[in-house]
Amino acid sequence: MKDGFYITDIPKVKDGANVKAFLSVEKGRSVIDYHRSFPAYQETPLAELKELAQKLGLAGFFVKDESYRFGLNAFKVLGGSYSIGRWLAQKLEMKETELTYKKLTDPQTKKQLGDLTFVTATDGNHGRGVAWTARELGQQSVIYMPKGSATERLENIRAEGAEASITDMNYDEAVRLANKMGEDKGWIMVQDTAWEGYQEIPRWIMQGYATMAFEAIEQLGQVVPTHVFLQAGVGSLAGAVSGLLANFYGESKPIITIVEPNKADCIYQTAAAKDGKLHFVTGDMDTIMAGLACGEPNQIGWDVISECDEFAVSCPDWVAAKGMRVLGNAVGNDPKVISGESGAVTAGFVAAVMSRPDLKWLKDELKLDENARVLCFSTEGDTDQEHYRKIVWDGLYPSDREATGNYDK
Repeated sequence: MKDGFYITDIPKVKDGANVKAFLSVEKGRSVIDYHRSFPAYQETPLAELKELAQKLGLAGFFVKDESYRFGLNAFKVLGGSYSIGRWLAQKLEMKETELTYKKLTDPQTKKQLGDLTFVTATDGNHGRGVAWTARELGQQSVIYMPKGSATERLENIRAEGAEASITDMNYDEAVRLANKMGEDKGWIMVQDTAWEGYQEIPRWIMQGYATMAFEAIEQLGQVVPTHVFLQAGVGSLAGAVSGLLANFYGESKPIITIVEPNKADCIYQTAAAKDGKLHFVTGDMDTIMAGLACGEPNQIGWDVISECDEFAVSCPDWVAAKGMRVLGNAVGNDPKVISGESGAVTAGFVAAVMSRPDLKWLKDELKLDENARVLCFSTEGDTDQEHYRKIVWDGLYPSDREATGNYDK
């Protein structure tokens, strides 16, 4: 540890279990075909930041920009839409190959299904995706949000037709509330974390996220990244992308590093313990990275991470703020990426490590040099526009050492 940065290697699965098998290349193709059946589908851009790469001393820097996803400004809808689709297909005894938007919105299908309500807990993006999918398919949704959630995100969810509210609980407590309400009222729980007895839908959600990674692979073409940096909340996104990349690239798989905020670093804590057990972070977890403020890892996601990934990093909040400013203020002719706090932390981490002499120890540990081709995923745009402007316009959470005086702020 140094200046608020912590790094650990990730212990590998030792029993030879192929836990990433459910994220196969074939499954990725099937999932992307499902998403392509939606009228609103459009491939999101892969920004190639050539001049930023040169400035930082890298061979390449690519950022997948999910602010364009289905008009919802975040990637999360991929998991919600696919898992709801799979649940409905199972209820209808429909083959996965028959699963399309047209089939699910057919009046006869709606008649067979009747009225359904989907429930979840969210800081904003996942819940908006569930609400959007439910509305698209003619169903209802109820969304619970943890304390401190942005009012803008709440209103965006309500605009999709959901019954939504901000609770006085942290994220993990809100998940338990949503689950209890689902059990009491017969609602369908659509949550991107797993526990004993609840694994099928979280697995489908992870498979849904594979569309984002599959698009990036196709867009990269013959370029094979040497390093991939993935943010983690419960680890579903990180596990999904890691599994698909590992299956696609095989022996050429890039070095994969998980990045989390200091105040909600459950994947880092689990990796650092090296005892085979999940380790939780409790309390308010008041990081600016609301989408990553999760204290309890998803067991399924962690299993894939521990099979596929090399490093886990815990970092201060200013790293995300730096990423927002770097991506939003492009170098030269590079494309601009509008990225929110949770979306920008990986790019901010790479930019900090490559530009600050005091972080050379991290650069060396991660083998980042002039031959490195980096891939990051900006998982959200400015989903809280007021806070985005406070950071990018007004300099909240400055990333200059003399300005902060404390790396943990």
